Amino acid sequence: MTRALLYCAGGGIGDSLVASLVARALHARYERVDALTLPAHRSTLERVPDVDAVLVDGGGDEGVLAASLRERNYSACVVTWATARTARVPKLAKIPIRVGQARRLYSRDFTKRVVVRSELGDVTSHWSDILLDYARALGCDTNDRIPRFVPTPEDEASLVVPSVVEGPYIILHPTNAIASQRGIWPTNGWAALADALAHKYDATILLTGAKNDEAINAEIVRQAQDDKIINIAGKFGIGAFGALAQRARGFVGITTGTMHVAAAVGAPTVGIFPFQSDFPERWAPLGVRTEVVRASFSCHPGDTKERCPDYACIAHLDVERIVAATEALIGGPRARHDTTVHL
Repeated sequence: MTRALLYCAGGGIGDSLVASLVARALHARYERVDALTLPAHRSTLERVPDVDAVLVDGGGDEGVLAASLRERNYSACVVTWATARTARVPKLAKIPIRVGQARRLYSRDFTKRVVVRSELGDVTSHWSDILLDYARALGCDTNDRIPRFVPTPEDEASLVVPSVVEGPYIILHPTNAIASQRGIWPTNGWAALADALAHKYDATILLTGAKNDEAINAEIVRQAQDDKIINIAGKFGIGAFGALAQRARGFVGITTGTMHVAAAVGAPTVGIFPFQSDFPERWAPLGVRTEVVRASFSCHPGDTKERCPDYACIAHLDVERIVAATEALIGGPRARHDTTVHL
């Protein structure tokens, strides 16, 4: 049996989910494709049918990790998030073909080196297409560019807890990875958006997020006028979130990993890219029904998500444009379906 390894140990869960398209491409040549990823990404890739097994790089001894890989007799390894460690481990594992990023000091450990298009100023190619350049170095490709994420029966069962939401609901995800870190994430724009969606669709609005986002979401609920807005931040793992998104009228949220998961399970997905430094063409959600809302607020020169002094673009969310994008995907208030979900 021919075996290949996809080494995607970096970034967020969205990075690993998009990287799973490389595994799909590699299946054109290799009978089995496993993934080696970060511990926090394991549960995501375990629900991706294009990956045959998920291994974890917990950051321990490189020699021990390499020895375990050597036992699996991989013919090739593709590294999508190149570091000195991720370049060295496949070499120590004696994997004969090793594909990775060019133009780095550690690139000598790869047998095939790929120049990443974004380093040459490309801001319009989707990240999936950029990553597939690694598979193309091995003569592999795919025309199917929508990641797969399949919630398990256990994920479905985990949605059953005491409270019940009857009728249609929309998922609103107002936070990204840095939202809770600096203590200045605005909430009034999200409260206005939650009210607008609840009113237009007569739907419950479920505010999702990580455990650290509970306080931000609670403030959004406090500021909102509609009583059908519910904070469920930190309540479910990524698998249960996927099951929840499958049943939703739609997902509306800032660009982050959950946006990619929602699109992958088939939820109508509106991705909000509020920062001028965002690249919507590169990180747009990949799904059957998706829309992108680009930045409309003029940021301070040089602002990034990590250094912004006030996140004014979040405070001034263009609610009208976001609601219009949602309507383009799921129709008006009468185009609804009946749903009951236990949360």
